[in-house]
Amino acid sequence: MSENAVLNSLHTEFARTITRNFSKAIEEYSLLKSGDKICVCISGGKDSMLLGELFRDLEQRAAFPVTVRYLVMDPGYSEEHYALIKSNAKRLGLPIETFRTEIFKHTENTKNNPCFLCSKMRRGHLYSKARELGCNKIALGHHFDDVIESILMGMIYGGQTQTMLPKLKAQNYTGMELIRPLYFVRERDIIAWRDVNDLRFLQCACRLTKQQDGSKRQLVKRLIARLSEENPQVAQNIFRSVHNVRLDRIISYKDALGEHSFLDDYEE
Repeated sequence: MSENAVLNSLHTEFARTITRNFSKAIEEYSLLKSGDKICVCISGGKDSMLLGELFRDLEQRAAFPVTVRYLVMDPGYSEEHYALIKSNAKRLGLPIETFRTEIFKHTENTKNNPCFLCSKMRRGHLYSKARELGCNKIALGHHFDDVIESILMGMIYGGQTQTMLPKLKAQNYTGMELIRPLYFVRERDIIAWRDVNDLRFLQCACRLTKQQDGSKRQLVKRLIARLSEENPQVAQNIFRSVHNVRLDRIISYKDALGEHSFLDDYEE
């Protein structure tokens, strides 16, 4: 399928499920403003490639001026994987810029939580390169299902209630911000977009991930799928749970001022 046909599909069969939800997140969470310089971070997977395509479309129709750069960080891909990314970018019309790191070499020797280390290192390299390119925001391809899976993972494995925010100020890079414009887009719709357009994208290229078929995220993904068979509202309810927090019904919570307990004001 041609470059224009892939882009046009975002205005036809996927206008409601993908493009509208992309625009909804940008508007509802104020992800963009006039004059922004956005670095769209492309890993080569279906999510980030779709994000790049949506931003390519946005550049042409935005109501206010924005500048977009399409950045691919090579953490140590094989030649085959790297060639696939470049081929897909060419097919989608994405003017990617690439740079090399050695992240895979570092994480493959890490026994405890290599995925967390990989994510942290990727983020740092992307912030640095984006700032070098003059950008003030990096855009990542996390979608709705990533969000709800992270909520449950935090509760089940981390003993905490928190979520993956739609935007986040960088702690170590002053003036930089992370945004997640696919926040309302379901993974099943991304898969449908990929398949309708006969696209083949990179899966996670890390050797360690391939060995971890029973990873925590996959277990949680399957759990949500099973629960949704009985109650189709499960996914939405998980998502709403972090929008409807009642602090007066929480045992304790933490903020910038420290930890607070329901006992603090109990006798008042």
